[in-house]
Amino acid sequence: MKEAIPLTSTLAPTTAPVTVPSAAKPTTIDEYVAAPTEPLASIVTLLRDTFDLALPETSTELWHGHPVWLEEDLPVAGFKAYPTFVTVLFWRGQAITDDSGKLNASGSAEMSELKLRSVDDFDSALFDGWLQQVRELEGA
Repeated sequence: MKEAIPLTSTLAPTTAPVTVPSAAKPTTIDEYVAAPTEPLASIVTLLRDTFDLALPETSTELWHGHPVWLEEDLPVAGFKAYPTFVTVLFWRGQAITDDSGKLNASGSAEMSELKLRSVDDFDSALFDGWLQQVRELEGA
């Protein structure tokens, strides 16, 4: 007959439990943009630069954990990075004329979104047109 093997450790217990620190959540847009790895890092940098240039009259903040551009405290555009893509958000996006068919209705109200997986998915002419319409919508 085989001898039973004890299931308890013979090692001395440690004085404190070992914890693995979780990744700190960004508290600024700079930290948010610095967090992703490639190819998403290039996308979020490009989007931030594009929104900053196209929406100069807006303020920016981390809103529900991701970068958002606001007009008079109301969100107008933003983006959110996921593990394999970045979602671009336009809060009044369903009012944007989009002949490309790339903007998709999202959530409630008038929001639209677009998913980018690489900078190759970014069409500067489309974004210029969409952001011009965002400026016009918010100026009305």
